[in-house]
Formats: sequence, structure tokens, C-alpha cells
Amino acid sequence: MERSSRRPGLAGVPPALLAALSATLLVVVSAGACTGSRRDDRPTAGFRPGAPGVGDPYFPTYGNGGYDVAGYHLKVRYDPATDELTGDATIEATATQELSRFNLDLAGLTVASVQVDGVDAGHARTEDELVVTPATGLGKGRKFGVRVRYSGRPAPITSPELGSGGLLHTSDGAIALGQPESASTWFPVNDHPQDKATYQIEATVPAGLAALSNGVPDGRSIAAGWTTWRWAERVPMASYLVTLVIGNYRVSTGTHAGRPIVTAIAASLPPGGPAERSLARTGEIADFLATRFGPYPVEAYGGIAIAEERIGYALETQSRPVYGPAFFTDGPDLAVVAHELAHQWFGNSVSIRRWSDLWLNEGFATYAEWLWTEHDGGPSAQEMFERLYAGMDWAAPALDPGRTQIFSRAVYKRGALAVHALRRTVGDEAFFRILTTWTAERRNGNATTEDLVAHAERISGKKLRQFFDDWLSGATAPSVP
Repeated sequence: MERSSRRPGLAGVPPALLAALSATLLVVVSAGACTGSRRDDRPTAGFRPGAPGVGDPYFPTYGNGGYDVAGYHLKVRYDPATDELTGDATIEATATQELSRFNLDLAGLTVASVQVDGVDAGHARTEDELVVTPATGLGKGRKFGVRVRYSGRPAPITSPELGSGGLLHTSDGAIALGQPESASTWFPVNDHPQDKATYQIEATVPAGLAALSNGVPDGRSIAAGWTTWRWAERVPMASYLVTLVIGNYRVSTGTHAGRPIVTAIAASLPPGGPAERSLARTGEIADFLATRFGPYPVEAYGGIAIAEERIGYALETQSRPVYGPAFFTDGPDLAVVAHELAHQWFGNSVSIRRWSDLWLNEGFATYAEWLWTEHDGGPSAQEMFERLYAGMDWAAPALDPGRTQIFSRAVYKRGALAVHALRRTVGDEAFFRILTTWTAERRNGNATTEDLVAHAERISGKKLRQFFDDWLSGATAPSVP
């Protein structure tokens, strides 16, 4: 559109007044341009798009930049008969830059609408990214809400090296589980451990089925043949730790140490069988670990034993670990319960900042198995250290093992060897003080190996940089302290 150079309606205005009015109009228009925004990709007055990933060295497209999530409120309805999920997700966040648009991770589902602060927003899909363009730019430090309505048939994300993660349709329902990614298959999310948040989850399923998730039970209601189960995880949680387990389960509820404890056993597993007997000792094991690691860091206890043979692992889903059936085929397995409960401290409360540091989770959780086994009358931690040390492949590092090796034996076992060697090096008093102060000072946060080295040096008064290099990354067997 062309603009006319004429100014109708100003005939007879004195030149001096006309000049003043023109100058005032120019100032107003200029000021408006500084606070305006556009719905396209061009930055306006310093606003720019958030990054489509946090830049993790192993998974650079995981998560997103430009904002920090405080909490998710998820309402999902799932029908196992059709494998159809409908979702309504509300996300409360804060802009960490002048934000013209931002991404959410969402895999394979159809988005019906997106609103930012109640106003319709532009949205587009780029592979597993949902790109949201608000009607106006979001200034740095501004709190904002995003509402996404979506639906579809969820499908797991499969990697040849890392396996599958996500919402898996089962014979009686579904299981949402996986590491390093899972959440984005059933709700829009900033999918990286750096951005921990609280969760409210409402899952509506056919009456008669259970819908189990994280945190504290928050009520249940039945209407028109459907049951809505509500859960509240008020302790900040990494997105890969969110779970949703739907199906036929024997659910037991109670309290332990003043907090809710919820356990669920797949109905097809035998009543009173190995899985049930293992999970029955959850509170006892957690109490023992608290004597070594400090106060239990989340608001609820529990566990879920599933019967789905395609899931051959256990995962430390926050407050309520999920255990695959393979762990209980030969009888109770208390070591795996100790491992997953230890993650409530190491991995869940104190989370990694980058995936190359996963040994911080798995090394300490494996060591917790040794501590529990010794406490429960089995071999000592020192005996298990000696056996494992003799057969360790020292060419494989625990720290920074490579993207495809984050679940390798070295990350778990060599990591545990390093933990016990640290104990031998600094002595029991300093060692357990390192652990309890680490979990207290870093609670609900993120950390790196460098942070742990500095912390251990401060508490012990010893120089430990070379020690950690040798035990975590050295290519030859380090000297036993």
C-alpha cells in the first residue's frame, strides 16, 4: 500500500505548531515500533527465537532455549481400545531472553490449537518440534502460560543404540517410560534434565483400569464409565522421569514416614510373588539409604511392577520407580529396588546437566546396591569392589563414554568402583559427609562431574582431580587406595 504525502485536515495550522505536532507524532510512532512484535521469524527490537535445543553435546536438539518451565498441568484421556490419546497441556514458564518464538518437544501427535496467555498463537511442526509464535513478543523475565490441545496415537521413539522410549500401547492399556527421552511422545515439553519442573497430571481412562503416575495421589473421580486419576509431583522433576502406567493393577496405598506410599503390581503377576515381596520393602530400603545419603528428597514413596516383556529395564521415575518383569523371574530382587530408590537422591533430586555425566546417576545408584546388600547380610562393599575391579575393562570410560554408550557397563560399574575408591581415599567420615552435603546443597538442582570434584575437594581437604581422571577415564587400571 502506498502512503500519500498530503496531510488532509491540517489547512490553516500555523507552521510552528504543525512542526511541533509532526515531531510529537514521530516520537509516538517510534516508541510504538520499539514495543511492537511480529508473527514472523524476523527479530523485532531485540526479540529473537529461542534455540531449538539446549546444546547438549550428545543430544543437541533435546530441550529448547529461551524459557524456563516452572510447571506442567497435564490432562490426558486415553482409550486402550483405540490407542487414542487426547491431551490438554498447560505450561507455566518464564522467558529467559527477549523471545519472539519458542519450541516445545512433541513427537507424532496432532496439535489442534495453541494459546499463549489466553491468546491464539501461531504454531507449526518441524519433525519432533512444535514451534510456537505468540501474538506479541515475550520480554525477558516475563512469566507466561502456554496451552496446547492435541490428540493422536502415541508411538515410542526408537534408537538403534539406545532402544525405545515413550508411550507404549499394551494389551490392557499403555506405559509411558524411557530414557533419555519419553515425555515428548505424550505431551509437549522442554525435554532435557536442565529444565526441571513440577507436575499436575490428570489421566482419564476406562473405569476399572488404573492410571498411575508420579508424586502424591490427588484424588480420583468417576463419570460416564471413565475414571480420572490425579497426581501431583511438587518436587521439581526432569522430564524423562515422568511416567504414566495404565492397565489392570493391584494398587496399594498407605503412608510411610508420614508420606504417601503407593505400590502397584500388574494383575497378571502372582499375588504375594517376588515382585510384590520386593516392592513391599520399599520403605525399609529408602530409610536405610537416608542414613547414608541424607533425608529422603521427594514427597512420596512407592513402585510399579509391570508385566510388559518388551520393557526389560527398571527406571527411577520420580517417587515411584517402574520395574520390568525380568527382575523378578528368579525371586525377589532387592538390589534393583535399592538402585532405583538411590536415584531419588542421585539423578532425580541432584540431576545431571549433560548426558555425558550420567555416571553421576548410575555410579552412585550401583554403589547403593552394594551398601544395601552389605546391610542386608550379603557380601561387603569392599568384597564387591575387589571382584569387579579384577574384571573391569579399563579401556571403556565411565565419564563421557560417547553418545551410544551412556548405558554401558562402564558407566554403571566403573562409576561404582570410583565411588568406593573415593571412600577408601578420603575415609568413611569425609566420604559420607561428601554424600550428605552434596545431596543437601544440590537438592532440586543440576550438577556436573566438575562440580562433584570441587565439592569432594572442599569437604575432604584433598586434591582429587587426578584421582577422578584416573578412576573415571584412565585407560589403565588405577592403583587401589
